[in-house]
Amino acid sequence: MVLVMALSPQFLDELKHRFTLSDVVGRSVKLVRRGRESTGLCPFHNEKTPSFTVNDQKGFYHCFGCGEHGSVLDFVMKTQGMTFPEAVETLAGEVGMEVPKPSREEIEKQKERASLAEVMDAVASWYQTQLRAQVGKGALDYIRGRGLTDETLARFGLGYAPNSRTALKDAMTARDIGEDQLIETGMLIKPEDGGASYDRFRDRLMFPITDRQGRVIAFGGRALNKDAKAKYLNSPETGLFHKGATLYNWANARAASYDAGQVLVVEGYMDVIALAQFGIDYAVAPLGTALTEEQIAHLWQMADEPILSFDGDNAGQRAAGRAVERSLPMLRPGKSLRFMMMPEGDDPDSLVQREGKGAIDALIDKADPLVSVLWNNLTAGVAADTPERRAGLEKKIFGRLSEIQDENVRNLYQREFRDRLFQQFRGNRTSGRQKAGSFSRGGKKRLAPATGLLSKTRLGRSIGGSGVTDTIQQLIILTLVNHPEILVRYEEEVAGLDLSVPGLDGLRNALIEKAAFGDTLDRETVHTHLEGTDHQKTVGKISADGSLKSDWFAWPEAALSDALTGFEHLLSRYQHITAAKAAYEQAEADYAADMTDDNHARFVAAQAAFRALEEKEADKDGYRLESGRFSFI
Repeated sequence: MVLVMALSPQFLDELKHRFTLSDVVGRSVKLVRRGRESTGLCPFHNEKTPSFTVNDQKGFYHCFGCGEHGSVLDFVMKTQGMTFPEAVETLAGEVGMEVPKPSREEIEKQKERASLAEVMDAVASWYQTQLRAQVGKGALDYIRGRGLTDETLARFGLGYAPNSRTALKDAMTARDIGEDQLIETGMLIKPEDGGASYDRFRDRLMFPITDRQGRVIAFGGRALNKDAKAKYLNSPETGLFHKGATLYNWANARAASYDAGQVLVVEGYMDVIALAQFGIDYAVAPLGTALTEEQIAHLWQMADEPILSFDGDNAGQRAAGRAVERSLPMLRPGKSLRFMMMPEGDDPDSLVQREGKGAIDALIDKADPLVSVLWNNLTAGVAADTPERRAGLEKKIFGRLSEIQDENVRNLYQREFRDRLFQQFRGNRTSGRQKAGSFSRGGKKRLAPATGLLSKTRLGRSIGGSGVTDTIQQLIILTLVNHPEILVRYEEEVAGLDLSVPGLDGLRNALIEKAAFGDTLDRETVHTHLEGTDHQKTVGKISADGSLKSDWFAWPEAALSDALTGFEHLLSRYQHITAAKAAYEQAEADYAADMTDDNHARFVAAQAAFRALEEKEADKDGYRLESGRFSFI
């Protein structure tokens, strides 16, 4: 019981927020994600239909069947039979937090913090009164001129600090609030030379800063005198206020972000307040500094992909880059960031005041994912037109990606960036001439017009003949073994192929498995991966087939662009053949079952279409552009 008294609400609150509740509950309950909540069978009573719900953003669980409800601490106590102190010690140990020792000093500090919180409430109330008094008329006129309503001013508790060295000090002293408490909260400044203390904030519009429970812990003040040295001034670090661990509008935005499924991070107080007045209640702001790791962790408690707003100028781009760098090591499955760039000359306050909520919603809908912002930051203005420069870019990119701590996320980022590099350099190699076939990010292919060159290969001469599908299957896999980079773009299509040649299905699956782990996809790595397996024997068998030698694009010596061109052709031809064969076989079966004139006509047409593949040239342009030393046999 002593420990319970000794632990401050701040410590317990921080401990709870170090955990994702569903992760802890999921250790003993099988949970299924449904929207923003997870559900499962209640561990506290027997049931067949799930009525147990876990809400990560609000940090509690609730069973609609038996009524059990609580936090991560409650769950650990009730499912593991622990006392409160034991649950605290266990969870704190998992995240490396030191549990404060139950001492008289700590109890006194807790009482002192509670007392300081009461002081800040009194200060906030007094500032609000001053804004409505005659002394605050100029400040009230200013803020109303910024488009804020009286309702909004009251909702955010805005106030005014009079232009006097001791106005706040005198008012609080009259309420029996000690000078030492005002100094400790940062509301008074005590000169080092021993002189009399004086008000920190003077002639400023005051913005109360609260913790996540809505308790006032600090203030931000906007200067009303244009000659003031600092336009904005925040409270100093105190026992209540840690700037890097706090977000402006934190308490109000928590519930709103849950309802909206997102949280928007803007630059300043006025941006937050103006957005709220127009119905966007889920905005928060850091307190004059770049986002810290702790603030990012708090944001992820509110939404899986917080949206960060930045000015569209160079300074805004640099700020976005810093946010990416800060968050990169922290990324984990399901947790990322999105970036919203403002039109030049605008901030959220000015834009929403001029164009309304719809303008902000449109920008939110177009917010860029972190992966795209990181790619642009790493590649913008970087020349990569020589092997050395390309190698330098790749070193830079993959060096940065190595900072991602989560292995799965890191592997997927590496795979995505290899994909983008492949696209970029493939485009560079084919610039200035028609590309040897192209594809979109969705994988939809657009084959280039035929030139007749490929008809000189054995594949072109024998298409549609006996066993040709087996030959195409072998060439597809052989091309991938020797040029595995192609899997970056065609993994889905390759995975869907129906391979009938013995050994090819397993070999194909081994290649896809290698790609799925996000490892480097090059010929040497793949051959090492296959070494000593039955798949290596399959590769050896295909490679020893002399009849495949004429299809040179499938072999190691071919340039990647030519291998890609040949592969696209193979894939397209195989899909045409298998589709035509399936249609032919179905038409034949239909005619055999019901010999009508219509079925006969369909059978004849399908048969003709399939046989026409024997005569159709299997052509594709772009050959010998990179691998000119190879000739068609």
